[in-house]
Parts: sequence; structure tokens; C-alpha cells
Amino acid sequence: MEKNLTANKNSEEYITDEERRQLLSALHSRLFWVGQRIPNYIELQGETYPLHKYVWELIQKDKLTEVEKSKIDKFIEIILGKEKEDEKELKEKPLKKEDAQALYHETAGLLRAITDLKEIEDGTLKESAKRFHEQFDSQRIKDARLWLEFIKNVSK
Repeated sequence: MEKNLTANKNSEEYITDEERRQLLSALHSRLFWVGQRIPNYIELQGETYPLHKYVWELIQKDKLTEVEKSKIDKFIEIILGKEKEDEKELKEKPLKKEDAQALYHETAGLLRAITDLKEIEDGTLKESAKRFHEQFDSQRIKDARLWLEFIKNVSK
């Protein structure tokens, strides 16, 4: 009886096939990146790279040189390789729930980094941010006008 309880306890610690499918499906959903942080560091081929800092520095640049764009392409290839390794591990390796969640978030963060780097390289990230700020500013003006109108009506 005790042996059976131990087996149940261990099976509860590891992800089930259904949980594994859910994690993998979430990685391939359209909005997988929402709420995911780009990992601060990534270890590749025995080297550690400050991934988050690298992406942030590129976002801050007004214009990229051809050399920087080339480096982005190479880095995307490297990150993609690491992401594929992580995804394979998530798909095949027996994982405890905590480890599976951590691996899922790392993989999603790598996918987000790849997406961000592609958008930085082609300029769509800056354009999206600009549109967002324009819409936000426009909405703030509308909100202020509504408040002024409300105050004017209430004070009558």
C-alpha cells in the first residue's frame, strides 16, 4: 500500500501527457508572448549572452546599421536553435510540473525575443510603438474633454 502511495505521489509531481500537450499548444498559439519576459541571459554553446539587455539596447536605437542587422539575423538563428532544443525537451523529457513550467516560460521568452528581434530589424516594432502612443495620446485628449464637459454640466 505504501509503495502505491509513493507511486501516485511521484506521478502527481510529473506533468501528464495532457499537460504537456497544453504547454506545447500554448507555445504555438497566436498570443503566446503576452506576459512573457525575454530571459535576462541565455546560455548557448558554452557562452552566456545578456539577451534581455541586447534586445533592449536595439529597441533604443533610432536606426540600425547593416552590420547590426546581420548580427540580429545570426543571433535569431542561434536563439531559434536553443528554442528548438527547449521545445524538444518539453515535448519528450519526463519533467516535474515546476520544471515544465520554467521550461515553458523560458521557451516562450525565447520566442518572444525572436519575434521582437525580427520586428526591430524590419522596423515594425518602432512603428507599432508609435501608433500605440498616438492612439494613447488621442484617447487621453478625448478623456480630458469628457471630464471637462462633465464638470461643466455638474457645476450648472
